[in-house]
Amino acid sequence: VLLSLLGAGFATAFLHAALPTHWLPFVLVGRAQRWAPSRVLLAVAVAGLAHIATTALIGGLIVAAGLAMEQWMSGLLPHLAAVLLFLFGAFYISRALIRPAVATTGSAADAALESPTPNVSHAAAFWGLVLMLAVSPGEVLLPVYLSQATEGLGVLTLLTAVFAVGTIAGMALFTLLANAGYSILRLERWSRYEGLVLGAALIVIGLLVVAHQH
Repeated sequence: VLLSLLGAGFATAFLHAALPTHWLPFVLVGRAQRWAPSRVLLAVAVAGLAHIATTALIGGLIVAAGLAMEQWMSGLLPHLAAVLLFLFGAFYISRALIRPAVATTGSAADAALESPTPNVSHAAAFWGLVLMLAVSPGEVLLPVYLSQATEGLGVLTLLTAVFAVGTIAGMALFTLLANAGYSILRLERWSRYEGLVLGAALIVIGLLVVAHQH
Protein backbone atom coordinates (compact mmCIF):
# COMPACT_ATOMS: atom_id res chain seq x y z
CA VAL A 1 0.00 0.00 0.00
CA LEU A 2 2.86 2.37 0.81
CA LEU A 3 4.40 1.78 -2.62
CA SER A 4 1.03 2.50 -4.21
CA LEU A 5 0.73 5.74 -2.25
CA LEU A 6 4.27 6.76 -3.23
CA GLY A 7 3.54 5.97 -6.87
CA ALA A 8 0.32 7.98 -6.77
CA GLY A 9 2.19 10.78 -4.98
CA PHE A 10 4.80 10.85 -7.76
CA ALA A 11 2.07 10.98 -10.42
CA THR A 12 0.28 13.79 -8.59
CA ALA A 13 3.48 15.82 -8.23
CA PHE A 14 4.34 15.24 -11.91
CA LEU A 15 0.88 16.27 -13.11
CA HIS A 16 0.87 19.32 -10.85
CA ALA A 17 4.17 20.35 -12.44
CA ALA A 18 2.43 20.31 -15.84
CA LEU A 19 0.66 23.56 -14.97
CA PRO A 20 2.10 26.31 -17.22
CA THR A 21 3.16 28.35 -14.18
CA HIS A 22 5.67 25.58 -13.40
CA TRP A 23 7.50 25.63 -16.74
CA LEU A 24 6.50 28.50 -19.05
CA PRO A 25 8.32 31.22 -17.00
CA PHE A 26 11.54 29.19 -17.29
CA VAL A 27 11.15 28.98 -21.06
CA LEU A 28 10.50 32.72 -21.46
CA VAL A 29 13.19 33.88 -19.03
CA GLY A 30 15.69 31.44 -20.49
CA ARG A 31 15.09 32.83 -23.97
CA ALA A 32 15.22 36.42 -22.76
CA GLN A 33 18.50 35.81 -20.93
CA ARG A 34 19.84 33.62 -23.76
CA TRP A 35 20.62 30.86 -21.28
CA ALA A 36 21.99 27.51 -22.32
CA PRO A 37 19.60 24.58 -21.69
CA SER A 38 21.83 23.46 -18.82
CA ARG A 39 21.31 26.73 -16.97
CA VAL A 40 17.56 26.62 -17.58
CA LEU A 41 17.43 23.10 -16.15
CA LEU A 42 19.52 24.20 -13.17
CA ALA A 43 16.97 26.93 -12.47
CA VAL A 44 14.18 24.35 -12.84
CA ALA A 45 15.87 22.00 -10.36
CA VAL A 46 16.61 24.66 -7.74
CA ALA A 47 13.14 26.20 -8.04
CA GLY A 48 11.53 22.76 -7.87
CA LEU A 49 13.47 21.93 -4.71
CA ALA A 50 12.48 25.27 -3.16
CA HIS A 51 8.87 24.60 -4.11
CA ILE A 52 8.90 21.20 -2.40
CA ALA A 53 10.84 22.54 0.60
CA THR A 54 8.09 25.09 1.22
CA THR A 55 5.46 22.42 0.72
CA ALA A 56 7.26 20.07 3.15
CA LEU A 57 7.56 22.84 5.75
CA ILE A 58 3.84 23.60 5.63
CA GLY A 59 3.09 19.89 5.43
CA GLY A 60 5.17 19.34 8.57
CA LEU A 61 3.18 21.98 10.42
CA ILE A 62 -0.05 20.33 9.26
CA VAL A 63 1.23 16.95 10.43
CA ALA A 64 2.18 18.38 13.84
CA ALA A 65 -1.23 19.96 14.19
CA GLY A 66 -2.89 16.77 13.01
CA LEU A 67 -1.03 14.64 15.54
CA ALA A 68 -2.08 17.02 18.29
CA MET A 69 -5.67 16.68 17.08
CA GLU A 70 -5.28 12.91 16.94
CA GLN A 71 -5.08 12.81 20.72
CA TRP A 72 -8.56 14.29 20.84
CA MET A 73 -9.98 12.54 17.76
CA SER A 74 -8.36 9.13 17.81
CA GLY A 75 -8.63 7.34 14.49
CA LEU A 76 -10.17 10.24 12.57
CA LEU A 77 -6.96 11.70 11.12
CA PRO A 78 -6.60 9.36 8.11
CA HIS A 79 -10.29 9.78 7.28
CA LEU A 80 -9.92 13.55 7.45
CA ALA A 81 -7.01 13.34 5.01
CA ALA A 82 -9.08 11.15 2.69
CA VAL A 83 -11.95 13.64 2.76
CA LEU A 84 -9.56 16.48 1.90
CA LEU A 85 -8.13 14.47 -0.99
CA PHE A 86 -11.65 13.73 -2.28
CA LEU A 87 -12.55 17.43 -2.03
CA PHE A 88 -9.39 18.54 -3.84
CA GLY A 89 -9.99 15.91 -6.52
CA ALA A 90 -13.62 16.95 -6.98
CA PHE A 91 -12.57 20.61 -7.16
CA TYR A 92 -10.02 20.04 -9.93
CA ILE A 93 -12.37 17.81 -11.92
CA SER A 94 -15.30 20.20 -11.63
CA ARG A 95 -13.13 23.19 -12.54
CA ALA A 96 -11.84 21.37 -15.62
CA LEU A 97 -15.39 20.44 -16.69
CA ILE A 98 -17.04 23.79 -15.95
CA ARG A 99 -14.27 26.07 -17.13
CA PRO A 100 -11.92 24.24 -19.51
CA ALA A 101 -8.59 25.86 -20.22
CA VAL A 102 -8.58 28.16 -23.21
CA ALA A 103 -5.92 27.16 -25.70
CA THR A 104 -3.56 29.89 -26.78
CA THR A 105 -3.59 30.57 -30.50
CA GLY A 106 -0.52 29.47 -32.39
CA SER A 107 0.45 33.03 -33.38
CA ALA A 108 0.06 34.33 -29.82
CA ALA A 109 2.11 31.46 -28.44
CA ASP A 110 4.85 32.00 -31.01
CA ALA A 111 4.87 35.72 -30.24
CA ALA A 112 5.27 35.02 -26.54
CA LEU A 113 8.38 32.97 -27.27
CA GLU A 114 9.77 35.17 -30.00
CA SER A 115 9.41 38.47 -28.07
CA PRO A 116 11.56 38.08 -24.95
CA THR A 117 11.40 40.66 -22.21
CA PRO A 118 14.36 43.02 -21.69
CA ASN A 119 17.37 41.38 -20.07
CA VAL A 120 18.08 41.70 -16.35
CA SER A 121 21.09 40.32 -14.53
CA HIS A 122 21.40 36.56 -14.70
CA ALA A 123 21.43 36.28 -10.91
CA ALA A 124 18.23 38.35 -10.58
CA ALA A 125 16.48 36.29 -13.25
CA PHE A 126 17.63 33.00 -11.72
CA TRP A 127 16.66 33.76 -8.14
CA GLY A 128 13.46 35.44 -9.26
CA LEU A 129 12.35 32.14 -10.79
CA VAL A 130 13.33 30.28 -7.62
CA LEU A 131 11.46 32.74 -5.40
CA MET A 132 8.39 32.54 -7.63
CA LEU A 133 7.91 28.87 -6.74
CA ALA A 134 9.36 29.04 -3.22
CA VAL A 135 6.51 31.29 -2.09
CA SER A 136 3.90 29.04 -3.71
CA PRO A 137 3.59 25.66 -1.95
CA GLY A 138 1.94 22.74 -3.74
CA GLU A 139 -1.43 22.80 -2.02
CA VAL A 140 -2.63 19.58 -3.66
CA LEU A 141 0.26 17.70 -2.02
CA LEU A 142 -0.55 18.79 1.53
CA PRO A 143 -3.39 16.32 2.21
CA VAL A 144 -1.02 13.48 1.33
CA TYR A 145 1.26 14.56 4.18
CA LEU A 146 -1.71 14.55 6.52
CA SER A 147 -2.72 11.07 5.39
CA GLN A 148 0.69 9.74 6.42
CA ALA A 149 1.02 11.74 9.64
CA THR A 150 1.11 8.66 11.89
CA GLU A 151 3.56 6.69 9.72
CA GLY A 152 6.70 8.31 11.11
CA LEU A 153 9.45 10.65 9.96
CA GLY A 154 10.98 8.07 7.61
CA VAL A 155 7.82 7.74 5.52
CA LEU A 156 7.30 11.51 5.43
CA THR A 157 10.91 12.02 4.31
CA LEU A 158 10.50 9.41 1.57
CA LEU A 159 7.25 11.05 0.50
CA THR A 160 8.98 14.43 0.26
CA ALA A 161 11.74 12.91 -1.88
CA VAL A 162 9.14 11.38 -4.21
CA PHE A 163 7.37 14.73 -4.48
CA ALA A 164 10.67 16.43 -5.32
CA VAL A 165 11.54 13.91 -8.04
CA GLY A 166 8.06 14.03 -9.57
CA THR A 167 7.87 17.81 -9.52
CA ILE A 168 11.33 18.40 -10.99
CA ALA A 169 10.83 15.68 -13.61
CA GLY A 170 7.56 17.24 -14.75
CA MET A 171 8.94 20.77 -14.81
CA ALA A 172 12.05 19.68 -16.69
CA LEU A 173 10.11 17.65 -19.25
CA PHE A 174 7.73 20.44 -20.25
CA THR A 175 10.48 23.04 -20.21
CA LEU A 176 12.60 20.89 -22.53
CA LEU A 177 9.64 20.22 -24.83
CA ALA A 178 9.00 23.94 -25.22
CA ASN A 179 12.70 24.76 -25.62
CA ALA A 180 13.01 22.05 -28.27
CA GLY A 181 10.44 23.87 -30.36
CA TYR A 182 7.23 22.00 -29.60
CA SER A 183 4.15 24.13 -30.18
CA ILE A 184 2.87 25.83 -27.04
CA LEU A 185 -0.59 25.28 -28.52
CA ARG A 186 -0.14 21.52 -28.17
CA LEU A 187 1.05 21.80 -24.59
CA GLU A 188 -1.87 24.05 -23.72
CA ARG A 189 -4.28 21.58 -25.26
CA TRP A 190 -2.77 18.80 -23.13
CA SER A 191 -2.92 20.93 -19.98
CA ARG A 192 -6.66 21.37 -20.62
CA TYR A 193 -7.05 17.80 -19.36
CA GLU A 194 -4.53 18.18 -16.53
CA GLY A 195 -7.27 19.11 -14.06
CA LEU A 196 -9.23 15.96 -14.85
CA VAL A 197 -6.21 13.70 -14.49
CA LEU A 198 -4.94 15.45 -11.37
CA GLY A 199 -8.36 15.32 -9.75
CA ALA A 200 -8.68 11.62 -10.54
CA ALA A 201 -5.20 10.97 -9.11
CA LEU A 202 -6.12 12.74 -5.85
CA ILE A 203 -9.30 10.69 -5.51
CA VAL A 204 -7.32 7.49 -6.11
CA ILE A 205 -4.89 8.50 -3.35
CA GLY A 206 -7.86 9.12 -1.07
CA LEU A 207 -9.19 5.64 -1.83
CA LEU A 208 -5.76 4.16 -1.06
CA VAL A 209 -5.70 6.00 2.27
CA VAL A 210 -9.11 4.56 3.15
CA ALA A 211 -8.04 1.08 2.02
CA HIS A 212 -4.91 1.33 4.18
CA GLN A 213 -7.13 1.69 7.26
CA HIS A 214 -9.06 -1.55 6.61
